[in-house]
Amino acid sequence: MLTSGQSLQWVDQLRYLGVFIVRSVKFKCSLDHAKRNFFRSSNSISGKVGSAASEEVVLHLIKTKCLPVLLYGLEVCYLTKADQRSLDFAVIRF
Repeated sequence: MLTSGQSLQWVDQLRYLGVFIVRSVKFKCSLDHAKRNFFRSSNSISGKVGSAASEEVVLHLIKTKCLPVLLYGLEVCYLTKADQRSLDFAVIRF
């Protein structure tokens, strides 16, 4: 109970400074939101630029605008090999 008499909610994940922390025995972060936002921003760039720009320009935009969305906050997360492969797959898939 809080000092004001309110109870805390039990949740499966918590967003703190843009990083989603998952309920687990060990400290664990969810990458689903980061991957979803990466694909959303990369699809937005593809939709707006489309075939009007060269591949180099599109890749530069993805590298400068979308990769930071995917990699934000990963310094605080312990990444397993499966997590690393999942992030690699997101980038390679695009």
